[in-house]
Amino acid sequence: MNFFLSSCPVRSFLFTLAQRFSFFLFVVFSFLSAQAVRGQDKHMKLWYKAPAGTVWEAALPIGNGRIAGMVYGNPEAEVIKLNESTFWRGGPNRNDNPRALAALPEVQKLIFEGKYKEASDLAAKTIQSDSINGMDFQPVGDLTIAFPGHAGYADYYRELDVQRAVATTTYTVNGVRYTRTAFASIPDQVMVLHLAADRPGSLHFTASLASKQKSAVTIEGNKIIVSGISGKKDGVAGKVEFAAIGQIITKGGKQVSESQSIKVEGADEATVYLSMATNYINYHDVSADEGQRARQYLTKALQKKYSALLQNHISTFQHYFNRVSLDLGVTDAVQKPTDERLKEFASGDDPQMVALYFQFGRYLLISSSQPGGQPANLQGIWNDKMSPPWGSKYTININTEMNYWPAEITNLTEMHEPLVEMVKDISQTGRETAKVMYGARGWVAHHNTDLWRITGPVDGIYSAMWPMGGVWLSRHLWVKYQYSGDKKFLASVYPVLQSAAQFYLDFLIPEPTHNWLVVSPSMSPENAPGIARGKSIAAGVTMDNQLLFELFSNVIRAADILGVDAAFATQVKAARDRLPPMQIGQHGQLQEWLQDIDNPKDKHRHISHLFGLYPGGQLSPFRTPELTMAAKTTLVQRGDVSTGWSMGWKVNCWARLLDGNHAFKMIRDQLTPAGVNKGGENSGGGTYTNLFDAHPPFQIDGNFGCAAGIAEMLLQSYDGNIHVLPALPDAWKKGTVKGLRALGGFEIVELTWEQGQVKKLVIKSLLGGNCRLRLPNAVSPAGKATLRPAAGKNTNPYYAIDETPAPLIHGTGTEQLNAQEGLLYDMNTRAGEVYTLVAR
Repeated sequence: MNFFLSSCPVRSFLFTLAQRFSFFLFVVFSFLSAQAVRGQDKHMKLWYKAPAGTVWEAALPIGNGRIAGMVYGNPEAEVIKLNESTFWRGGPNRNDNPRALAALPEVQKLIFEGKYKEASDLAAKTIQSDSINGMDFQPVGDLTIAFPGHAGYADYYRELDVQRAVATTTYTVNGVRYTRTAFASIPDQVMVLHLAADRPGSLHFTASLASKQKSAVTIEGNKIIVSGISGKKDGVAGKVEFAAIGQIITKGGKQVSESQSIKVEGADEATVYLSMATNYINYHDVSADEGQRARQYLTKALQKKYSALLQNHISTFQHYFNRVSLDLGVTDAVQKPTDERLKEFASGDDPQMVALYFQFGRYLLISSSQPGGQPANLQGIWNDKMSPPWGSKYTININTEMNYWPAEITNLTEMHEPLVEMVKDISQTGRETAKVMYGARGWVAHHNTDLWRITGPVDGIYSAMWPMGGVWLSRHLWVKYQYSGDKKFLASVYPVLQSAAQFYLDFLIPEPTHNWLVVSPSMSPENAPGIARGKSIAAGVTMDNQLLFELFSNVIRAADILGVDAAFATQVKAARDRLPPMQIGQHGQLQEWLQDIDNPKDKHRHISHLFGLYPGGQLSPFRTPELTMAAKTTLVQRGDVSTGWSMGWKVNCWARLLDGNHAFKMIRDQLTPAGVNKGGENSGGGTYTNLFDAHPPFQIDGNFGCAAGIAEMLLQSYDGNIHVLPALPDAWKKGTVKGLRALGGFEIVELTWEQGQVKKLVIKSLLGGNCRLRLPNAVSPAGKATLRPAAGKNTNPYYAIDETPAPLIHGTGTEQLNAQEGLLYDMNTRAGEVYTLVAR
């Protein structure tokens, strides 16, 4: 027997037999899994019967917060478009205009005199940036895998499993079933593409890397390397250097290195490991060794088998993703490919499409924003263009903030961290802008920033003259604290909040009519009143006042919680008391400007003056019914159809108005194929084939905004209580959601409803304290819970309310929003305990 086993021909035969039997089992398992997937209802999968071809908006996104790819799934030539979060044009720079300070008094004077054109013209010459308007987020390049003879494919299928963060493509050529599996690993920091066939020796392909950047491709054994440098813009030289390294590990067959590619012939399986890195350390330091970084990631990943990499990736991803589930029911619509479901959604019955879109939003946030990395930009982390729309930067007059609306409520607080770190960065760079341009202490940022954390005005004065970006961003620091109750975190970000408020104590000036303190010059983002003859420049716009009311209130509370800055908090309160109140105009609208000059036929995509309704909490159907009705009037006047992200915002606003059917109508409008919606200047907004949001073009904020809106329809935590099922549409007759979070450390372990009534509510209290619930129906406690009718103010400090000043009402008066108050309960909770309530 020993002689038999030591015989080389026999041993080789047995080894080959065992190898092929193992491969056979793998292929059978893969094939059966694929068939099982096809037989399921595709609950958490985007799937298609055709490849993306050349359409980027049909490719499927993968990412780990630092590197990302768009997977096309083309049989004859797989293409993965590659991005790295720190690969941007330019290098460290500033864009402050030093002439602003001297011109500021005259600009303010002209605005108060109603000379908007003259004020805007002067600001364009003295405040607008002379040349630097932000750098672009750029692509690294393409990974291409060419398969000769695969143009004649059949039985095609591709999917993105958003519950596992894995993209899969399968098809048949000449009786052989081919399978590709792609993912971007969070724990191992590489992109992986696994190739398999159900017949041994059937893999024949050529792999290459290429870049449109100034770059070079080299081959080192079985490694393909492309390295290069970013481009220049606005006179700022490109300083970001990148390296992308691909290495192929095969089972069977052979590899042949060519001048610009690697050819694989006759392999049973192959795994492409792809690593990317840049020399970027932070916004003022690009001294890292990108090649060494990329090699370190690759070397570490190569020590693990493909199966281990896949399992590590899935388990890490699901650590975040599985915290929340949403079941709205399933119909036969789920048996159709995603592109067909999208076409039919607005007129069909497909509640699971809403759950899929909601979870796709969470998938995108996990994939584009990870602790220690960059925040999600205008396109998240996915871009194929050398000069992308709006530079794919951080537009901080709505879009960047919208990216993070789902972070806390949908239980992805770690994904919020990159934004927090960026706000800390610009609180430093913004100090120079505040000093040089406005002669003020503290820090300021305008409507745009980038990898280099610029804080001066970006683009033309029409959109640039908005010195409020830092205020809105700093709100996210306070919100993160409100959800966690982490006082150490609050202490770490308090200097950012305090110095933001300090700027406005110096910058605010009294307007001549009422002596209110106002921001001037400013604008209502990207909109202009008719009397200004096409000029947006203004003073004391409603959004600015709402933002400052929140900032000042948050600073006052933070100082009290931390026991610091009592004298400063007194100054802030005095300034807050002199801010203009909100006003209800002649058309019953919530005024956008200080004067009653709104046009009721204005269909502008921005609804900036509704910040106080959402994401702010100054308007409430119960506390401020007149103002809330005015906000509703404004929404009706603006109309429903708009750009994709604007419709996402409106989902949230209608949810805050407690109108679930209208919020659902907005979801239907948003989940309409791009180009179908008609709405004047806002035509075409909707959703692309791969469920990316269409402004158009692609902007990821709409995905995040709508995901937050879906959550907001089911749970709201502001206005002194947790409102359960506040905006449930008739279409969602029954369902279950698990894992949503509320202010003060409350987590919804389970919420089940039927016919608009809560059937079961399970709440975990992480911090303890009073839990005030607003419910649509009577419930009874099960187990340790003790309920009582709510009375007086909520004693839980995370639900304290800063009372909204009474509005000024112009014209003959206004209606009040009549809201169904439901039932208010109080429940004492202890930290770490779980409480169950059931319908009576």
